[in-house]
Parts: sequence; C-alpha cells; structure tokens
Amino acid sequence: MAGSVETTLRGPQAYAFAREALEAMEAHGVWPTPLNFELWLHYIGDRASPLGQEIDRLIGEGQPFTEDKAEELAAAFLPKSRFNEEIRDAGDHLSRELASVSKAITAAQKSSSSYGETLAGVTRELAGSGAAPAVKELVDTLSSATRRVQKENKALERQLRDSTAEVDRLRVHLEQVRRDAMTDALTNLANRKAFDEELERACLEADSNGQLLTLAMIDIDHFKSFNDTWGHQTGDQVIRYVASVIGRMSPAPRFAARYGGEEFGVVFRGESGAVVRQTLENIREQVAGRMLKRRSTAEDLGRVSVSVGFAERWAGEKAEALMERADAALYASKNAGRNRVTAAQRKTSRAA
Repeated sequence: MAGSVETTLRGPQAYAFAREALEAMEAHGVWPTPLNFELWLHYIGDRASPLGQEIDRLIGEGQPFTEDKAEELAAAFLPKSRFNEEIRDAGDHLSRELASVSKAITAAQKSSSSYGETLAGVTRELAGSGAAPAVKELVDTLSSATRRVQKENKALERQLRDSTAEVDRLRVHLEQVRRDAMTDALTNLANRKAFDEELERACLEADSNGQLLTLAMIDIDHFKSFNDTWGHQTGDQVIRYVASVIGRMSPAPRFAARYGGEEFGVVFRGESGAVVRQTLENIREQVAGRMLKRRSTAEDLGRVSVSVGFAERWAGEKAEALMERADAALYASKNAGRNRVTAAQRKTSRAA
C-alpha cells in the first residue's frame, strides 16, 4: 500500500488527501511533524494495514501520540525506515565479504608468485643439464601458464580494489543516513533510539573493562504549564535552549540525548561520582541562570529550571535497572522541590 500512497500524492487528489491526514491529526491532537505526517498519510491511505490497525488501537485506548511512539511506529511499519537499516547491514556484510575475498586473492597471488619463481629456477637448472627436450618443454609450458595466472590475478585484484572502494563510499553514505535517523530534529542531540542503543553498549563495555558508568536523567521543571501558557513554539524554544546547555557540557566520551518530550539523558563513562555531580550542578545552574525571552515578541519568559537524577552503575547491572534507579533519583529531585540534583541509592544501602 506504500506504493498507492506515493501514487496518490503525485495525482490530482494529492492535496485533498494531505488535508484529510492533517484534519485527522488535528482531531486527535497530533502535532504535524514530518514523521507524524508521513505516518498519518499511510494511516489515511490504508486503515486496514498493520500500521492503520496499530494507530486505531492507540486511538481506541486513548494513548497519546508522542514522538517516541511515532519513531517506534516508523521503525516497525514504514518501509523506508526498515529499508535504510537493511541496506546498511547488507553493505556491512558485503564489505566484510570483499575484504575476505581480497585476502584470499592476495594469498593466492603470493603462492602463485612463489610457484613461478620455483619453476623459473627449475628452468634455469634444466637449461644447463642434459634433461630431455620434452621435460624442458613441459616446464616452459607450466611457467607460461603461471605467468598468465599472475597477470589475471593482478587484474582481478585491481577490480576488487575498485569495488571495495565503491562499497566503502556507499557505507559512508548509509552511515550518514543512519546518523540522521538517530538524531532528534528539534535539538540535534541523539534521539531516544540512539540513547537506548548507546546505554546498552555502554553497559556491555563496562562489564568487559570494569570502567565506571553513570547515567543521568534531566527533566525541565513545570514544562507543561509553561507550554500551555506560552504555546508549543515557545516550548520548543525552551527545549532547544536546555538541550544546547546539556550538549555543551557533554563532549565525547559523554553521550547526551533527548529521551523524549522535555526529558534528556546523559551517559558518563569512566568519571567519578563527584565529577558527574559537579557537571550536572553546572548544567542546572546554567539553565536556571538565564532570563529567557520570546523570540517572536521579545517578551520576558522568566527562568526555567531542571531537575536531575543520576545513578552510578553497579557491576553487572542491566541498562533497564540503571534507568529505573536514575529515574527514581530524578523523581526524588522533583518531590524535594525541583531545581536540584539527586544521586540514586548506593549499593550498600539498597536493601534499606
């Protein structure tokens, strides 16, 4: 049905079709972001499809159509999202196969070269001996065949190098596509999908190298009331501002992401709890220290603050458990009055 949607969007009914999708989005309180619009175009185009049935289920259950949910639906149902991943994986596989073939050809070439040198030596020895002409002729024939194979191997190796270079260029392009798919469009930080993958990877690395690992969760205080008062465009301005502060304070190997809505996550590798806390306090102070103005009218918006919770990973702890403890510390900051940093319980007091 994806093909019929694309066809409709290039036909006489395109604008009516697009308006129908927008009206449906507005009726259900869904923001017209590019991803949402694409999803709802497919929904309107074929409500009996798996995507249509899933959106109907969400509507029926009264679930909010969040950015995280949109990304989840796109990954599961939009052909383009799956196609990009499949192409990237195929490119990786092809590149590995070409590298393996290249090694095999190089090894065969060396073996052929060594064999040719041996035959050349035998030819020289036979020339100074009284060997029968038939034997000399046989060795000459083998030497000629070996030289021909060596020449063909060199041509094949050149072709293989060209093919490998082309595949590498394709992989670079696909990796850029993948990075774009893992970036939050509003803030230019990593998105939820990238965050989940990075946290899993960081936990595995910490298990293998024993490195310290800390997860921080950051949430903008009273964001809903701010959004309701000033509107979503101004709310987006605030999200971008907070994200810019977090991004500046989280250079590699730290990893910062927009987790969803007004919430952010930061992964700290190999840094002590004291350093992490000081960094998070600096983020909190920088966010709260600036008087914000509305871009369109220059009206004073006042100040915003963030609440922060962080958890130092225990040995062997899974990503989900680490998230739960960081979230619990974040809610502790909220419950204690907001605009503060709270550390999760240490392992020694876990049972208390």
